[in-house]
Amino acid sequence: MNKAKTRYWWFFFVVTLIGLVDSLYLLWIKIANDKAYCLQGVGDCWTVNTSKYSSVFGIPVSIFGIIGYSLILLVFLYQNRSAFLQKNALLLIFGLTLAGMLYSAYLTYIELFVIFAICPFCVISAVAMVILFVLAIVRLVNGQTEI
Repeated sequence: MNKAKTRYWWFFFVVTLIGLVDSLYLLWIKIANDKAYCLQGVGDCWTVNTSKYSSVFGIPVSIFGIIGYSLILLVFLYQNRSAFLQKNALLLIFGLTLAGMLYSAYLTYIELFVIFAICPFCVISAVAMVILFVLAIVRLVNGQTEI
């Protein structure tokens, strides 16, 4: 693996882990139902995390983040384990990050224009997903078949 590809691999891996850990922390805040876990004086995590938009059919939104980041990580780590993943890993990651980015954009809209509160942890997740999406696009544009 060349130096540029190694840096890309580590950057992609670390950003995905940041998104996963952030989503796990958001789930912890939701389950613990304790305002102390939100950063005081930095945004309004508590308002966002207790709003009616923080769950879909009773499922905390953070679980969707955990699932999304976990799937991205699994495809990324196991892309050389099967012929299907070798051929389709980049498209799968592109699709997962596109869906994640669009959902994050919707949630950001809700924060800004409906709830009127910003959760810094939600912002971290949205930024991580946008970075992963951009990295997937760069790979697609360059005609690379693997991450």
